[in-house]
Amino acid sequence: MARNSKAPDFEGALTELEALTARLESGDLPLDEALKLFERGVALTRQCQGSLQAAQQKVEILLKRGGEMQAEAFEAPEDDETATGPDRQ
Repeated sequence: MARNSKAPDFEGALTELEALTARLESGDLPLDEALKLFERGVALTRQCQGSLQAAQQKVEILLKRGGEMQAEAFEAPEDDETATGPDRQ
């Protein structure tokens, strides 16, 4: 599987994660390949969680403003390796 230098968007990551899950559930993979796919799946899961958290923050900002679009500073979450939080392990 070739990796692009740019991370896939949420929908792309979710689609790839579903495909990885199906391959892992088949049980026909050698252990080494299954571990690599599992590792990729964990990275995709974290990416999806980060995208969902960013979207949730944007929605909360809009709701606090009464739905009015106003410019406000917003920082995206850190990348997967440095992001921490109560639900991160």
